Amino acid sequence: MLEDLSIKDFALIDSASLEFNGGFTVLSGETGAGKSLLIGALTFLLGGKGGVEHIRAGAHESVVSGTFYLGRAPSSVRELSEDEEPLNAYEWLNLHGIEAEDDRILLRRVIRENGKSGSWIGGTAVTRADLAEFSAFLIDIHGQHEHQSLMKVSEHRKFLDSYAGLTEKVSAFTSLYSELVAKRKILDELNTDDRDRAQKIDFLNFAVKEITDAKLKPNEDVELDDEETKLSSFEKLYSDVEAINSALSGGEGGAVVSVLKKIRVFADSASSSDKSLQKLTERIDSAFYELNDIAEEYKSYASSLVFDPERLAQVQERQTLIYNLKKKYASSVTAPLSEVISYCEKAQNRLEELDSSSDKKENLEKEIAELGKKVYLEAKSISQARKAAAEKMAQGVVQVLSSLGMKGTRFCVNVAEKTGNDVTQKCGPYGIDDIEFLISANPGQPLQPLAKIASGGELSRVMLSLKTILCQSDESGTSTVGTMIFDEIDTGIGGEVAVSIGSHLKNLAKNRQVLCITHLASIAVYADNQIKIEKGVSNGATQTRVHEITGEDRVSEIARMLSGDAASSQSLEHARSMLSKFGGIN
Repeated sequence: MLEDLSIKDFALIDSASLEFNGGFTVLSGETGAGKSLLIGALTFLLGGKGGVEHIRAGAHESVVSGTFYLGRAPSSVRELSEDEEPLNAYEWLNLHGIEAEDDRILLRRVIRENGKSGSWIGGTAVTRADLAEFSAFLIDIHGQHEHQSLMKVSEHRKFLDSYAGLTEKVSAFTSLYSELVAKRKILDELNTDDRDRAQKIDFLNFAVKEITDAKLKPNEDVELDDEETKLSSFEKLYSDVEAINSALSGGEGGAVVSVLKKIRVFADSASSSDKSLQKLTERIDSAFYELNDIAEEYKSYASSLVFDPERLAQVQERQTLIYNLKKKYASSVTAPLSEVISYCEKAQNRLEELDSSSDKKENLEKEIAELGKKVYLEAKSISQARKAAAEKMAQGVVQVLSSLGMKGTRFCVNVAEKTGNDVTQKCGPYGIDDIEFLISANPGQPLQPLAKIASGGELSRVMLSLKTILCQSDESGTSTVGTMIFDEIDTGIGGEVAVSIGSHLKNLAKNRQVLCITHLASIAVYADNQIKIEKGVSNGATQTRVHEITGEDRVSEIARMLSGDAASSQSLEHARSMLSKFGGIN
């Protein structure tokens, strides 16, 4: 249950701190006041997407935090393996090494003007995905347009599977089905035309032979480039080395080594006269020996220089061979030689696969047959569970719809088996069934697809019915969500229907916390608590203010919702009468 919510600089909300009670809470306000901003801030806190556009103008960051009561902690929490999914908030926290305090947990979310955001569960920083995953155990938000999902037949299966407790089982089936599809794809590849297979073998054999005959060495292309550069520029290289030798130790007195030799004599003499010059003399000695050693190495290198036109031709021929191999088997002619060597290895592996394809094909056919049988049996098991739950689910929806002003409505969860000639055609990723909701809102009319005939108001009430029975089906489970939020569930309705919905939401709130945004007084009067959202201007800036209303303030707000006039005595009297009759407020 949500106990408190703190909002700072989120959209038009400067600062708001709210405490929430259990039961049924209504959020009201004039059109455009920003009622959905509160839900937007809460959605952001629960891991929804958030961007810098949510930061209030003039602020540097938006901060939203909230405290949730998790219910009494169980005496023991399951220790989960990596493959097991947590079933409730306590198991999730235990899996992630986070502890609740006094059966409560604080969530906090920040978005900064540089686009960076932060999320925390308790005092532990988490990812947005982790926050969203955990908060799914806390709150179920029925969005303003969520009932439109009923227009998508593909969504109907999800409702039925959730009601029947099959969600995890269907997820496991999807993995099994995907494995079957993948194996069948491999088998299809193995069943390619023999001539095509022979052509592949011929090509791969040619490539392997061509690359193997070349006897390539790792980095050989780099080494050949270096050698070719040396051989092709022999004259310049020889000239440069000779010039260095002449400068270092040529016969003339101006050679560097000869000059240093003379300097050493004078330095020795100078240091004998002044001991402070000894270190400089040692440095001259060091420079002399180093340059003398360099000169000797250059002489040795010069004597080894021999122009070899035959070797140059061999190197260039080898470079051409490697160039052509790269052109055929590498990503580009400038790619490393390792790509050609790697291609050869892969080609050899592929040849082995093709050579052994007959054995592999036979084994794969056996695996597919066994897996196909397993998939079909699992699909039939899921189908039986769906059919068993479908009738009960339909009865539950009809019962709730009757209390919501749709008496005489017939509702059917139609579970029809797919057609096909083999397992993959008969089954889909989610089983063997096509599932669709059918409805007859008027007595004497045949059942027809819900997605085609239902009005907006009817869709809203069907969605509320589904949400209700989904909660009822989980009353004894450990994964029960403690808070339900309805964002304008009253779309397309009014009059007695609104009164029915208000009564229904109040009953629903007996077992959990229910929050509802509404513009209808007929719903608002049933609430145990009411929060008002107002828009105003302060210091030249538009702001949204959120606060709880009680007593006469609530009477005035109900009066405004009834007639648009919060001051007339007639509206106020009507408001008091409705609050007394439906809300139990005297």
